[in-house]
Amino acid sequence: MKISCQTEDLEKDMQDLVNLFYEDCPYSITHNFSTDKNVVTSIIKIENESDFVKTFQLPQDADALQVKSLMKRHFKNQLYEILSAKTKKSLPWGSLTGVRPTKFARDLVEKGEVKSHLLTETLVKNYYVSREKAKLAVQILANQKGIIRNDKLIDLFVNIPICPTRCNYCSFISNELWTVKDKVETYLDCVIKELEAMKHVIAEKSYIVRTIYIGGGTPSVLSAKQLERLLSSIGYSTPEFTVECGRADTITREKLEVLKKYGVTRICINPQTFCESTLKRIGRKTTNKQVLDAYMLAMEYDFVVNMDIIAGLTGERLGIFKRTINTLLELYPQNITVHTLSIKNAAQIRGEEQKFASEVPKMVEYAQKTLLANGYKPYYLYRQKHQLGGLENVGYFRDNTQCMFNIDSMEDVSSVIAIGAGAISKRVFNLENRIEREPNCKFIPDYIDRIDEMIEKKVKFFS
Repeated sequence: MKISCQTEDLEKDMQDLVNLFYEDCPYSITHNFSTDKNVVTSIIKIENESDFVKTFQLPQDADALQVKSLMKRHFKNQLYEILSAKTKKSLPWGSLTGVRPTKFARDLVEKGEVKSHLLTETLVKNYYVSREKAKLAVQILANQKGIIRNDKLIDLFVNIPICPTRCNYCSFISNELWTVKDKVETYLDCVIKELEAMKHVIAEKSYIVRTIYIGGGTPSVLSAKQLERLLSSIGYSTPEFTVECGRADTITREKLEVLKKYGVTRICINPQTFCESTLKRIGRKTTNKQVLDAYMLAMEYDFVVNMDIIAGLTGERLGIFKRTINTLLELYPQNITVHTLSIKNAAQIRGEEQKFASEVPKMVEYAQKTLLANGYKPYYLYRQKHQLGGLENVGYFRDNTQCMFNIDSMEDVSSVIAIGAGAISKRVFNLENRIEREPNCKFIPDYIDRIDEMIEKKVKFFS
């Protein structure tokens, strides 16, 4: 059941909050409000129940944007209070919705609304965030070193939306290699063409490339020759250059030598779990031995390595997840990212994930406590729709190896020139506190057919 709001732009946020309480809301909800000078009266009507009415006062000196933001916060808090009482359930992130709760927390401090030493209490009392998550947000902000707000700095992102096979929990727009094998070379032609066009813009506008990130998909699904062709076309030297090599079965010595040759500093090797029966169940055709061999090979080339795992994979209980964490600690990679399973409409396993869902918060809690006890620190966080338990994804680091691209992206502090199918470019106007986005076509065939259009739009967007 959808919520109906007086203003359309508020409807999405309110609906997102409803969805965190209910998989399928059993009744209709409507929201209306009125203003009299600086006093706002908010009315939430739930089917067959009395109206829930709440009033609040806006600051007299608030501008239009502040008024809009404050009203949204009050309306969401009111809805949260109602739904929490009805369901007798508290959400870990309270009334906060959206991808970037740490950005929200940072904005509270930077805009002068909250003193930094009061941030934890503010998140708990004003937004119903659990104390544990509020503390986590504050820890992450303290660990985010190196943020620079400069509109001339950009991050360069190249998308290779191709994987060897498709994991059955995945709903990202990515193609199994066998379905696009005859298009890979043409796709690389188009990516390089778009990249060359944007290199001219970077030079003309005096942009400075701060970090490079090649993601997907699984970029290491490309052959060594194809990787060399792509990397040799980039032409920038940066202190941070990441390539996702998530699937261990795509990693070879020859490919790692190509990455090293062109200045790659970081790679991702993502086991997701060290339980091989789970790997088979989710359609991930790798073995623990392949992961361990790939990791040891990467160590020879001195890459900073990130390893992803997922809490809540189908059929896994807390004991299995603990063994995955303990195996990671034996390997001791510089970065570990702990994801909570997100089930979206396109995923093949929707509905199956609830079996052990009650154990997922325990998994996430165990991961955090154990990683902190072993020298890791949290440094970035983001949320996705339909994550089990309303939880989050957290990146951990050790020894000052934070990934600046991840921080820039999650905190919206730097522009991104994004190349390839499904890539979304972003311009951050720090002085104006404004962000604009420009997406490319989602699918490889469309991207190939419309590459000149994509380039024309992108050049205009960054000019």
